[in-house]
Amino acid sequence: MNIESIKSKSYDFALRITIAYKHLTEEQRDFIISKEVLKSGTAIGVLISEADRAESASEFAHKINHALKAAIETEYWLRLLIDSGYIEDKSFDAIQNDCTELIKLLKTIEGK
Repeated sequence: MNIESIKSKSYDFALRITIAYKHLTEEQRDFIISKEVLKSGTAIGVLISEADRAESASEFAHKINHALKAAIETEYWLRLLIDSGYIEDKSFDAIQNDCTELIKLLKTIEGK
């Protein structure tokens, strides 16, 4: 998979996270956990885009590593949202699958 495909997937994921954030704040009245998942979930794509513009292999690896960390953090917040009853299983499963896919792709790029 090339970097443009991963950038596209991470953008689509960030969009889903943003929509989920809107739902969580407007419907569920959650402002703490939802803000954390918004920050980490949207950071993934930003970091991948920055990696794509890296000036060295070292900078690329550094940005990809941070994107992976943001994806793992997002996975944590998503689990907390489902376990605390803020989101339903169906919504969780769909967005969690996307998050897991991004983690796998980033691990592949990173070489882990």
